[in-house]
Amino acid sequence: MTFRTRLLLAEAPLALALAVIGLVAVLTVGQLGRAGEEVLANNYRSVLAAQRMKEALERIDSGVLFVLAGERAKGEAQIALHRPRFEDELKVQESNITEQGEREATERLRARWTAYLEALQRFSTPGADPREVEYQALLEPRFLDTKDAADAVLALNQDAMVRRSTQLHATSERVNALLVAGVLLALLLGSWAAVNLTNRALRPVGVLRQAVRRVGTGDLAARAVVKGPAELEQLSADFNAMAARLQAYRESSLGELLQAQHAAQGAIDSLPDPVLVFGLGGQLLKMNRAAEATLGFSLDEPGEPLSRAAPHVREVLERVRTHVLSGKGAFLPRGYEEAVRLEGPEGPTFLLPRATPVYAEAALMGAAVVLQDVTRLRRFDELKNDLVATVAHEFRTPLTSLRMAVHLCAEQAVGPITEKQADLLFAAREDCERLQGIVDDLLDLSRIQSGSLELEKREVTPGALVDAALAAHAMAAEQRGVRLSTQLEPLAGRLEADPARVDLVLGNLLSNAIRHSPPGASVEVVVSQQGPAVRFEVRDRGEGISPEHQKRVFERFFRVPGTSREGAGLGLAIAREIVVAHHGDIGVESAPGQGSRFWFTLPLVASAAPA
Repeated sequence: MTFRTRLLLAEAPLALALAVIGLVAVLTVGQLGRAGEEVLANNYRSVLAAQRMKEALERIDSGVLFVLAGERAKGEAQIALHRPRFEDELKVQESNITEQGEREATERLRARWTAYLEALQRFSTPGADPREVEYQALLEPRFLDTKDAADAVLALNQDAMVRRSTQLHATSERVNALLVAGVLLALLLGSWAAVNLTNRALRPVGVLRQAVRRVGTGDLAARAVVKGPAELEQLSADFNAMAARLQAYRESSLGELLQAQHAAQGAIDSLPDPVLVFGLGGQLLKMNRAAEATLGFSLDEPGEPLSRAAPHVREVLERVRTHVLSGKGAFLPRGYEEAVRLEGPEGPTFLLPRATPVYAEAALMGAAVVLQDVTRLRRFDELKNDLVATVAHEFRTPLTSLRMAVHLCAEQAVGPITEKQADLLFAAREDCERLQGIVDDLLDLSRIQSGSLELEKREVTPGALVDAALAAHAMAAEQRGVRLSTQLEPLAGRLEADPARVDLVLGNLLSNAIRHSPPGASVEVVVSQQGPAVRFEVRDRGEGISPEHQKRVFERFFRVPGTSREGAGLGLAIAREIVVAHHGDIGVESAPGQGSRFWFTLPLVASAAPA
């Protein structure tokens, strides 16, 4: 038996347990559904027939009263119309006997209906002079008896429906309890069997692992003796041969001199992603096999290796290398938009660059660059964004109709409403507006990420941007009792940006600051110049953000735990995408209980006189 087969068999008990649980659940749900249908099939038609018989009987009695009132033609017409209806429904009831005692009740109803028809026949005989005394003495008692008999049939079937509904509910609770117990038992037994079989299958791997660990610590005399699947026996034999060669190699002086270099090269060769190591002077020192296969060049070829790379790949590698070697620390990409695209026989491949500094005795010695293959992840991200955009777009039309309908009802355009109804409609309208905002945010984020949203840049002044944002949020700040203030510094440059998009970023930061500031606090907007960029900063005196959450506040759908649940957590994500589209940066500085400083930068276009 192969090792792969053993591992698959180890997972079989858990899979069997899940299959049994699924089968039991399907059968149980089907049984409950059939029981519910039986309740309706057995009793509902009898209830409906009894109600219709009562209605027809009352109509006949009304016809009798018309006859007594002197309107014989109208009364007889009504009697002739409803007597067949009563008879038809009685026949339906006689053919739908399902409950104990229902046959006797139906026969009693038939007998009283027959008696009532006899009295009705004598009462409505042509040429006879109907009397009220005769009606009260003969016809009315039989009418009431027949109605009581119909009521008895109705009550019997209604009670049966209630009783069966109660039984069905009890059965449902009992089935739920059995399912829970069965799930727990099946998972327990399946997990125990899977763990037991897996441990037995992996026991030879443990022996091999111990030998590998000993070799890793320098004991090259260690050997692995494995009895088990053929694959593991062959692996142990290959390992023992390798250990023997390593031991002989280590005993030679050449092996000791080259051991470190081979170990480093072997480490990076084992990585599936392209890895390049640069020296302090920027020269390419090492690259693994994945890098050679993916980028199409190697160190063995004459000349500068990077000169043989594609221009866009060389530009990215040089930029990342310069970032690390200039002392700025590790290079981390902002998102999938920084991935390098390479065309191949199987389609495009996307590589996301990452770089870390290489130190020797606390001194910077070079930079290691990893090009992570994110082709599948990027495709999944695009599919997710497409799905979100499609859902949001499909929501827009029905949501618009819903908003309009709620608005017309709330404004009493289709008729007056009560005060309670008005409160509910206004609450529904607020929720519709909130949902509309979420849909708009999703569509904006989708357009930005897909690159279909073009920025309409023009020359603007920071003061005008700040004033517009403050004016838009002045009323919200006043309602919260929060003071708004600004601090503008002169700029030595010209700012070109999309005012509408920058206003969206400032507005989001201001609304968050106002919402999280206590009454009486102040929110300040500070504009300053930092090198070739202008920095916008929004400061509040709110509850602050803990360090573990600061790195995630710009992620989509993320909200700091314990804060208000307003919105969908898209505002800061949209703000980040807009700032990145302007080639700027965005961040937050905060501490719990000390407020927050959200900032973003926009690059200046050209030097000019101080503004």
